[in-house]
Amino acid sequence: MTDATETIASEFFAAIERGDLDAVREIYSPHVEVWHNVTGKSQTREENLALLRYFTGRVSELRYEVLAREIFHGGFVQRHVLHGKLESGDSIAAAVCLIAYISTDRIERLYEYLDPAAVRGAFA
Repeated sequence: MTDATETIASEFFAAIERGDLDAVREIYSPHVEVWHNVTGKSQTREENLALLRYFTGRVSELRYEVLAREIFHGGFVQRHVLHGKLESGDSIAAAVCLIAYISTDRIERLYEYLDPAAVRGAFA
């Protein structure tokens, strides 16, 4: 379980870094719920993929600086800093905490916590 969860987590973040949303789609369960503290709402798989498509289209050089990843039975918690470059040339560095629940080798639920000011330039 631990190795499989570690693999899913690593593949998930690597796919986002390279903008491979088809790979993200495969890592998500068809019924995934992705919740963000910024909106207080959950997104479906397609809604979240649309958000990721928008974000990765506006932010280049994406890189996750993993500060900690803890595997637990049924998922993982990760703290990281998401680095990237905006179209303006400005950089972002968003501190994020993410909790993911995994079932049948797919992410079923994901909770993301971040300061919206850290990524505001990507959505301006």
